[in-house]
Amino acid sequence: MCYDIKVSLESQLKRAATKGDQAAVDEILERLVPLTDLPLFHASGFTHPELLIYTDRSPDFPEVATWGLVPQWVSDAEQLKKIWNTTLNARGETIFKKPSFRDSAKRSRCFIYVDGFYEHHHFNKKTYPYFIFKTDKEPLILAGLYSEWKNPTDGGTLLSFSIVTTTANPLMAKIHNNPKLKEARMPVILPDHLAEQWLRPYDNSNDQKTIEQLIKAFPNDALEAYTVDSLRGKNYIGNREEISHPFVYDELPKLDHIPKH
Repeated sequence: MCYDIKVSLESQLKRAATKGDQAAVDEILERLVPLTDLPLFHASGFTHPELLIYTDRSPDFPEVATWGLVPQWVSDAEQLKKIWNTTLNARGETIFKKPSFRDSAKRSRCFIYVDGFYEHHHFNKKTYPYFIFKTDKEPLILAGLYSEWKNPTDGGTLLSFSIVTTTANPLMAKIHNNPKLKEARMPVILPDHLAEQWLRPYDNSNDQKTIEQLIKAFPNDALEAYTVDSLRGKNYIGNREEISHPFVYDELPKLDHIPKH
């Protein structure tokens, strides 16, 4: 699963900045960032925040999109509300089959730069949030799907996206241990040297195989994790910088083989 993320402006600009086009960076800052909810020290997908995504149609210059993919076949705003919370994530194993995602899997793929993501660990009937990030502190490149929906009522358009998930690696299997789920999950994190393949045009079944080969767990030793303060309920402090800072729960046993930050 991946329902909670941390997204800084610096991470979102990583790709454009790496290309060395300062004019593009300035344009993003001036024209696009004011349309987003950045920075997001903690954002739940269920609040449908707006951030920047890099799409196959615009791989170097981002677009503003809402988290929660709205398929093009959604008929009206009422149906949108019913489906929105069910499309925050897309199971990588079925994106070419599920009606909500198959068109996007073929023609509308994107990735999202984030600082890290949060996941809840279950212990003694309580949940404890962890923050997961790359050991080198570089942004994570999350594989995504996007869709552009036209509202038949007012003619407006909504660009939205979903984060693709896969079976968890050993680290995430320890953290994401929800007893109600059949298996532990994690977002598909694209290695820097393979990220471009995710955006390549889809022409035939061989292209589908190439995409499917990218849908796998990120290496265990490339990630770190630590517990943070509550992300839900009355103790939640909201979208503030300290929400992602380490927080120790004395009653929670330390999980084995989790790298120290």
